[in-house]
Amino acid sequence: MDISVIGCGRWGAFLAWYLDRLSFRVRLYGRPHSKHFEAFLSDRTNGLTTLSPRVRLTTDLKEALEPEIILISVNAQGLRALMGEISTFAPKNKLFVLCMKGLETTSGKRLSEIVQDAALDGARTAVWLGPGHVQEFTAGTPNCMVIDSADEAAKCMLVDAFSSDLIRFYYGRDLIGNEVGAAAKNVIGIAAGVLDGLSVPSLKGALSSRGTREVARLIAAMGGNPYSAYGLCHLGDYAATVFSPLSHNRRFGEAFVRGEAFGELAEGVDTAKALRLLSQKYHVELPICDAVFDALFENVPAAKAVEHLFERSLKHEF
Repeated sequence: MDISVIGCGRWGAFLAWYLDRLSFRVRLYGRPHSKHFEAFLSDRTNGLTTLSPRVRLTTDLKEALEPEIILISVNAQGLRALMGEISTFAPKNKLFVLCMKGLETTSGKRLSEIVQDAALDGARTAVWLGPGHVQEFTAGTPNCMVIDSADEAAKCMLVDAFSSDLIRFYYGRDLIGNEVGAAAKNVIGIAAGVLDGLSVPSLKGALSSRGTREVARLIAAMGGNPYSAYGLCHLGDYAATVFSPLSHNRRFGEAFVRGEAFGELAEGVDTAKALRLLSQKYHVELPICDAVFDALFENVPAAKAVEHLFERSLKHEF
């Protein structure tokens, strides 16, 4: 089966590697002059993932849209523009699998809603979410992830096609909850990094308990199943996001507190903006997410934001 991956960052490259491992015929799309793509064209490696010669590299978006199944792994805030580019080719009957986590900052929309907004003929959408780091997967360390979709047949087909000894996939049952939970866990990851930067990692237990509860409330208010916050999309991803030294969002939070530059993508930064919007829209208190927003965008000292947050949590555990 032919399959395409759009996006050649660290996760997109891993997806191409993984699907090639499963014997799919894989095309990896990157933009011309992308430093990530140039690395693959030169040496077929980005330092984390090495692609076999079987993986076809292309900068032609039209070519990347030829297969029926198209995986997308790009910056969440760039998805709408990408779908606009894709729309110019008027592809039909494609299954877009969103292998990314985030919410649109200007609208609070989930990423699957952005694909739907493109109104492509016969398009179906699924999401691939859950814990795991590229370095661990390519070293052979297995993990569990989730695939969800409003299209039951597409979801079942993807789970069957993508499952292996390296990744065991679960069938998602709540697209709203899984998307919101997966996006929000990156903000909790930044909060965890702030605690590390302040030398109070002992508070991560309270952070994990409170964070899951507040995200569950938001999911419920948006029409999802609050228990999804306790699954692989959110709480099940905390080991990889809140505690792992490999977590970009945790590392960003730690660097932020210490006044250090951080050159990698941390999706939780933009997600904090979207969650502030959703908190106001659905009248749901999100104290941890608010504390992260205040520290990042309102010039509230991180130590003061954390102090206020945990003073509150002493009185209101749930």
